Amino acid sequence: MQETRLDTARIRAARGLIDPVFLDTPLYRCEALEPDLGCTVSIKLETANPVRSFKARGTEVVASLLAGDGSRAVVCASAGNLGQALAWSGRGRGLDVTVVASRSATRAKLDRIRALGARLELVDGDHEMARDRAAAVARYDGIRLVEDSLDIETCEGAATIGLELVDTAPSFDTVLIALGGGALATGVGHVVKASAPEVDVICVQPLGAPAMTHSWRQRRVVTTDATDTIADGVAGRRPIPAVLDDLVSVADDAVLVQEASIIAGMRMLLDHAGLVVEPSAALGIAAILEDRDRFAGRHVVTIVCGSNVDVDAYHRWVGPASLRVP
Repeated sequence: MQETRLDTARIRAARGLIDPVFLDTPLYRCEALEPDLGCTVSIKLETANPVRSFKARGTEVVASLLAGDGSRAVVCASAGNLGQALAWSGRGRGLDVTVVASRSATRAKLDRIRALGARLELVDGDHEMARDRAAAVARYDGIRLVEDSLDIETCEGAATIGLELVDTAPSFDTVLIALGGGALATGVGHVVKASAPEVDVICVQPLGAPAMTHSWRQRRVVTTDATDTIADGVAGRRPIPAVLDDLVSVADDAVLVQEASIIAGMRMLLDHAGLVVEPSAALGIAAILEDRDRFAGRHVVTIVCGSNVDVDAYHRWVGPASLRVP
């Protein structure tokens, strides 16, 4: 493995900064999924925590270090999950948290950010516009900007998931990771490749938000003008060069999946695993559905990374038939 910005010793130390409620999350084989997918499937469940996503692993590290330095204010841009996580982590450490989000972000995520006590500023446009505004707020107010995936703490916090995989999992040969800004993929990928280089690290992104995948394939930053996907948590248009460099070092492949496959994956996780997940969390299952032959006979771990979903939208996507109790 080539060098990345991440450091395994720091990643292990990060566990001591993270509230235990976010650590040692469930990892189990889900046999009910296997007849339809044609491979052995294990789930790493990152939704059974106070913010319903993996993001707090990173924000716990960020907030702990900021509080230790005497900082009292912080701002981030978020599609919803990072904002919730930073609000939760900051609230417990006396930080004044501002979250900038698109006005079109998932309503349930925005409501939860407010409920956790953060100041929420909404902007017209998409997540990239929110990133620009958050940077401007940080400059004007002279406060810390937390930039997901660029800030190494967000990557190394997410990387603690990788530690749990390699330290506790039975033998597996593939890990499927949702790819957005790259913190989850580079973090988990770094640890897996350092400890078990024979394991395939495969990143999965929606066809309607392909910037990071195109960038990984071409080994240079490729931007897009727009995104068109229900997987709002991974819908970025402007990859960060340093994050791309890390991703190139740790990922064996990056694949794109269709919206129909994402929805089918959400439905399967409900029907066969009893899990209500947001679209980004179903990307791994979607990848298997679209290429069963590739994964046949393998033991695949998929990281179920978030469950902050708008209930009405979820019903529209998954359909009432799957929601009936037998």
